[in-house]
Amino acid sequence: MRGDGTRLGQEHTPEHTPYGAPEHGHREARPLDALAGTIEQLRRDLTLSQESADARALIGIATGILVERGQGGPAEAALHLERLAESARVPLLELAADIVNGAAGDHVADSLPMTAPAASAAGSSVPSQHRPEDGARPGNVLRLRAAETGSMTGDAQTAANSLFEQALAPLGAGALALWAAGRDGALILAGHAGFSRGEADRWRYVPPGVGTWAQQVLTERRPRWYGSLPAGAPGIGLRHGTDGARSILPAEVGGRILGVLEVCWPQPQPPLSGAATRQLDALADLCAHTLPGTDVSAAAAGSPPDEKAGPLADLADGLLDPALVLLPLLNEQNSVVDFHIAYANERFTDLAGRPKALLTGMRWLEAYPLSAHQGGLYEHLLRVHATGEPFRSGRMTLNSQVDEVPLVSVASVGIGRYGDSVLLSWRLEDEATRLASLLQHAQRLGRIGGFEENAVTGDILWNSQLYTLFGLPPTSSAVPLERLHHHAHSDDSVAIGRFLRTLLHHRHSASTAFRLRRADGVMRHIRIVAEPVTDPSGTILSVRGAYQDVSSQHWTEVALAATRDRLADSEEQSAARSRLALQLQQAIMPPTRDAVETSGLLVAVRYRPAEEEHLVGGDWYDAVALPDGKVLLAVGDVAGHGIHAATGMVVLRNALRGLAATGAGPAQLLGWLNAVAHHLTEQVTATAICGIFDPATRLLRWARAGHPPPVLVRDGAAAALPMPPGILLGAIGEAPYTESELMLEAGDRLLMYTDGLIERRDRSVQESLEQLLALAGTAPPELEKHLDRLLTHSRSDTDDDTCLIGIEVR
Repeated sequence: MRGDGTRLGQEHTPEHTPYGAPEHGHREARPLDALAGTIEQLRRDLTLSQESADARALIGIATGILVERGQGGPAEAALHLERLAESARVPLLELAADIVNGAAGDHVADSLPMTAPAASAAGSSVPSQHRPEDGARPGNVLRLRAAETGSMTGDAQTAANSLFEQALAPLGAGALALWAAGRDGALILAGHAGFSRGEADRWRYVPPGVGTWAQQVLTERRPRWYGSLPAGAPGIGLRHGTDGARSILPAEVGGRILGVLEVCWPQPQPPLSGAATRQLDALADLCAHTLPGTDVSAAAAGSPPDEKAGPLADLADGLLDPALVLLPLLNEQNSVVDFHIAYANERFTDLAGRPKALLTGMRWLEAYPLSAHQGGLYEHLLRVHATGEPFRSGRMTLNSQVDEVPLVSVASVGIGRYGDSVLLSWRLEDEATRLASLLQHAQRLGRIGGFEENAVTGDILWNSQLYTLFGLPPTSSAVPLERLHHHAHSDDSVAIGRFLRTLLHHRHSASTAFRLRRADGVMRHIRIVAEPVTDPSGTILSVRGAYQDVSSQHWTEVALAATRDRLADSEEQSAARSRLALQLQQAIMPPTRDAVETSGLLVAVRYRPAEEEHLVGGDWYDAVALPDGKVLLAVGDVAGHGIHAATGMVVLRNALRGLAATGAGPAQLLGWLNAVAHHLTEQVTATAICGIFDPATRLLRWARAGHPPPVLVRDGAAAALPMPPGILLGAIGEAPYTESELMLEAGDRLLMYTDGLIERRDRSVQESLEQLLALAGTAPPELEKHLDRLLTHSRSDTDDDTCLIGIEVR
């Protein structure tokens, strides 16, 4: 159907089914299908009958002129016109155009001189300036007069089609745009020809200040000719086929410019001849008669509603929001393929700023094609029309487009069906609305309530959030400041009194915190801040301020203070434990001890504690002569740091000393020490090396429990001893350990150490050990200097404590 509900011709409309389930084998209508059908259908109805109507009208005008010249009645004059055309051997339409041209005496006549047959037919009454001239082109006269006849319909689009086909296309033009002047320099595309439908839709409305060439001509009130388009300014048709030369002329009637005619050529052109320029001027004047005689925006305000809108238009006028009345357009299967915009109420505001007179009568998808996306507004229109269920959305994104620039608006939308019509209303969110909503949410999230007390009238204004803070219903009376102490804890009365004196007597801004006793018995911690509003004499007119519920912050501060106290106690206890561990470690192993000579061995020790006191570790060493004359050599590292590692170190060191007195070998000693670590301590694990040196034979028997291997320095070369297997201490209850033997020679140096000497985060232990061997091989003569050098050049970066024992055979 048309906008009034009548059916559309099947030959112009693609097939669709109604909204919902498919019927009769047809597929379900989709918004994009409807959009394609709408675009295909637009404006075809107006172009089917124009050519024959223009020809009949032109011949009728010429016949009337002959009647006026005394050539008999209409029938005789028509027959006389045919005979003249036969005798002059010119087409009937061409002769009719010449006769009209000769009798008109207008701009068209001035632009194209009359030919001989027309002068003869018109008689002596034809002015001399319209007599035949050499070189006159009868075809031009016919085209211009036919174009004039086509423009007599009063419709700008029909006039544009007629002018383009009859007059401009023969001149080589590729397109034309007829602009109607709007308010403040805006332009509305009233008619066009030669442009693609998409290009015309993009330029349907040009807001003020865009600076197109047509707007420049409208401002300067004089025509412009461009042999080739200059760069920079925007405008319609800046694409292949219409981007050549361009003529832009003001369209005026009686000295009043009503619009602009813009003619485009596909290629650059030399300047037009005088005759062609006069033709374009005449065409611009013809176009002016098809444009609104008043401002477009003013005309929009008085656009009458579609008669089919009926009472729904009155209902739309009664709404406070912009509203549209939409009528369904149906195809042969009674499927809705689009909606006709039948009426826009007084408050209607277009998303893209277009006047409502331009939108009234258009199809919905023609006006708002971007609404056809999935979940868009067009889909909701279809659903409401199909089901009758109203649709409301407090916040919906609406998309539109102006000159390929997408515009996104946010609005509250309401849709309802009334009979077979649909009423659509929306309320765009402006900046004030958004800021008010933002402020409301900020107050809710921040638990803030605002107030204002009028000191002159005594009126008190609270917002809704403040009633919530006080636990009062919105219908209850607001609490004045002078009675605030009645709602507060009695201990806070003094603070409230001080606050009121500063605010009301000293007339300064003030703030305070108090405990609010709510009506529901809940106690809340509230902070109030307020300021006086005074007149020039200093008299208080009102007081405005805000309450904020800071209960969460208060209890957080209380919990934080308690946590700080507990943390301070924990830090003090931790520091005491660290000092105790350090003292215990230093008592057993001082950082530096002089070399000791015993049983044919020179033993030197270096210990480097961790840099941080809380990282006191469990490194230990021992070198002691046993009752049987042999020497116990040991080094170990307890896992972890602090008092736990230090006490574990003491347990293992003393246990090994006691066990070594039994005369057992190093493997047996480590097995017993493993049992001590696993069963008699609190989950202590450690690595260790245990060696028994016999001075009589210089034989060293040794075993290891997960510890780095000793380094033997002999004859200026350093090498790591082969490592016998052995798991770390305390990992399992019973573990076997294997002994190795090494026959030492005079001058040999044996280095035993903990991992703090070689361990690095960026490389493997094997790479660090190779660096230690390279450094240990260049040994100075003195053993103590040798150890000091190794500590100084150690590349460890783990900040762990380090123990190093050097043993030199005498």
